[in-house]
Amino acid sequence: MSREKKTAIIDSLQELFSRCSVAILTDYRGQSANEMTQLRRRLREAGIEYKVVKNTLARFAAQKSGREELFGFLDGPVAIAFGYGDITEPAKALATYIEDSKATMSIKGGLLPDRLLTKEEVITLSALPSKEVLLAMVVGGVQGPISALVGQLTSPMMGLIAGLQARIQQLEGG
Repeated sequence: MSREKKTAIIDSLQELFSRCSVAILTDYRGQSANEMTQLRRRLREAGIEYKVVKNTLARFAAQKSGREELFGFLDGPVAIAFGYGDITEPAKALATYIEDSKATMSIKGGLLPDRLLTKEEVITLSALPSKEVLLAMVVGGVQGPISALVGQLTSPMMGLIAGLQARIQQLEGG
């Protein structure tokens, strides 16, 4: 590979490390070319880029982007899934693929903008609901007590109104 091509790959990886909201590193040993194509297609549909990287070039890119903590994950065959939106999506997509296809590949770890993720943390991340579902749960948790309070405050008023209506009907009938 020419020096210019290596430099272009390093610059491309550096840009991906800088731009992504999450990166998940995998060991893809045992995957056939057809299985890798299927995985890439599935990830692409979810807006996730999946790149097989040479460890030396990835180390240079990580160093240039200030992410030296990745060096520990860059041994053996490595492919990286770069996600740009919800941080749970790449983890979910990879975990689902590994489970559904009974793939021999494994998750090595991950990277958020502010910290490194262990394999276990990436798996936990894959089990979390999406950001929208979490927000809905928070809103529901806040709304529930407020609705109960409104019900308690209006209950005596409703009783008074029902009593007055009954008395009105009694007087009209009599």
